[in-house]
Amino acid sequence: MLPAGALPPPPGLTPATAAASRGPGRARPAWPTTESGEAAGRARDRPGSGRTVPRPRSGGSAHWQRTTPPPADQYTQQPAIALKEIGVRPAWRGTGSAPRIHDELLLTRDEPYVTLMVNKAAGDGKVHAVYRSWGYADIGQSQPSPTSPLLTVMIRATR
Repeated sequence: MLPAGALPPPPGLTPATAAASRGPGRARPAWPTTESGEAAGRARDRPGSGRTVPRPRSGGSAHWQRTTPPPADQYTQQPAIALKEIGVRPAWRGTGSAPRIHDELLLTRDEPYVTLMVNKAAGDGKVHAVYRSWGYADIGQSQPSPTSPLLTVMIRATR
């Protein structure tokens, strides 16, 4: 029996879970993902559920080529992992689930750096502030497509 006010354990990570974590207006078809491998399995057993989409990046990738100013060689001369999305079901937001999923994912990676892109306007700047609180630093800007907003490229060490 759960204590009063406690949420039940989350269901397994499924396409429906991933769609629910995106929220209204963001239910787009999913691209091929790993649901953060072992980290996702461990997250299912904790008070939170979500999905991450890690993608390896090398120095010659479009990820780095679109970044201005060009990133420092220390980031592009070795592989980095690009974090595309962390989604947490609405009922588990504010519980610390997202940083746990993030940190557990990074424990499974060999790359020395993790990078992501964020729209500074998202959540009235709150999303950018969260990533900064997790140790990410701004290193440039990128516009992945002509119709996308200008995104801030952020990076941090995986450990």
